[in-house]
Amino acid sequence: MIYAICCGLLRLIYAILFPLKIVGKENVPKEGGVLLCANHISLLDPMTIGIKLNRQVKYMAKAELFKVPVLGWLINKLGAFPVKRGGVSKESIKTALNTLRSGHVMGIFPEGTRNSDSGVAKKGAASFALRSGAAVVPAAIVGSYKPFRRMTVIYGAPIDLSSFDGKGSESLEEVTDVIMGRIHEMAKTGRPSAR
Repeated sequence: MIYAICCGLLRLIYAILFPLKIVGKENVPKEGGVLLCANHISLLDPMTIGIKLNRQVKYMAKAELFKVPVLGWLINKLGAFPVKRGGVSKESIKTALNTLRSGHVMGIFPEGTRNSDSGVAKKGAASFALRSGAAVVPAAIVGSYKPFRRMTVIYGAPIDLSSFDGKGSESLEEVTDVIMGRIHEMAKTGRPSAR
C-alpha cells in the first residue's frame, strides 16, 4: 500500500519535473524473479527505473540509511533491505537471493556507485543472476535530471545467460561484461536490446 501511494506521488512529481519516456517496458516479465540491472547516474535512479513498472522493485540500500529517522522506516516499508558497504554481507546476499527466488523484482546498479567514469562494474549482479535463475533485464537511464527536461528509461529484453550454466564463479567477469554491454548499447542507441 505504501509502495503504491509513493509511486503515485512520484509519478505526479516526475510528470512535472522530469517527464519520463519509457521504452521497452514490455521486456520486464509480468511474473517471476527479475534482476533489473541499470546504470547509476543519480540518487533518483531507484525511483526512476521503478515508478512506471506495474511490479514493486526492491533494492539493497546502505545500512546507514536505515538508521535515519523516518527515511529508514520508509525505505524498509518500500521493500529495501540493508547492505554493509565495503565488505561481504552474507545476510544481504541471502536476502537478495531469497527475494529473486521468491518471484520478486530486485533493482541493482552493477557499477556499485554513482557517476562511475571507470565503466568498471562489480560482479555482484552477475553472481545474483547466475545463483538465482532470475530473468536479467538490462535498463539504461538516459538524461541529466535537470528540471523540466525529459528522462528516458529503456528496458532491454531479458539476457539469455544459459551458456554460463554450471561455469561457476570464473564466469562472473564475463557475465558482468555482457550485462554492462547491453546497458551501454541501449544508452547509446536509445533502443531496447534484443535477447
